[in-house]
Amino acid sequence: MRNMTGSAVTEFVLLGLTDRPELQPVLFMLFLEVSLLTLLGNVGMIMLIRLDATPQMLTNFLSEKKTISFGGCFTQCYIFIVLLLTEYYILAAMAYDRYVAICSPLRYSVQMSRRVCICLATFPYVYGFSDGLFQDILTFRLTFCRSNVINHFYCADPPLIKLSCSDPYVKERAMPISSGFILSSSLTIILVSYAFIIAAILRIKSAEGRHKDFSTCASPMLAVTLFYGTLFCMYVRPLTDKTVEESKIMSVFYTFVSSVLTTLIYSLWKRDVKQAFRNVLR
Repeated sequence: MRNMTGSAVTEFVLLGLTDRPELQPVLFMLFLEVSLLTLLGNVGMIMLIRLDATPQMLTNFLSEKKTISFGGCFTQCYIFIVLLLTEYYILAAMAYDRYVAICSPLRYSVQMSRRVCICLATFPYVYGFSDGLFQDILTFRLTFCRSNVINHFYCADPPLIKLSCSDPYVKERAMPISSGFILSSSLTIILVSYAFIIAAILRIKSAEGRHKDFSTCASPMLAVTLFYGTLFCMYVRPLTDKTVEESKIMSVFYTFVSSVLTTLIYSLWKRDVKQAFRNVLR
């Protein structure tokens, strides 16, 4: 660690998940396979629907110089926050869509009109880009003059705040408020939607019908639990050295594990997707 007192920070050093050299190639291969699986799954879905870039983390596993520029760190942090905030409301929109489909099937085409679908798909991105920019500006308005070593494998808010030599009071208050609002509002929509869905399924007299509807909801609810659980534990807590260390482990779950599960749940396990894939193969 270098003492950066008296000079402005122009780049950051990412410590990564571990400092043991013998584990670096193993972790590289592991996360490369996970990334490729997720990429292939999503690209495959795009191609399937039409017919019927290396992450910094992977580079750092095999690189001795694990640095990222100040501007690159700002951009990475911003994109990450944007996609994170967007994911919250995309999951909420999907839960509402399932609610309408199961609880009001005869009125689905009216309640989920093209205009409504466009609004449900647009709002998460508009909110994500605006609030993400606000959060990112609050982070990078801080002064970094002590050390440039980030105890993480990507540019994240908690370890960046720990590096600041200026007062992070505004950022430390804004982050839990924003996270708490997003978590509570999106999670309320999801829980209420699935509560009505479960109640409607239990009223179905046919065991086969109940099993079919339950199977379409159980896996997405598992993905929602994993995604929201790890993020809630990471962001809605006081910032300490211990939470920064724990956030690295939690980040693995919602950046890699959750993405793989989402690909499997919303694509490969879907009956319609399997049938479409068979049709394409024919």
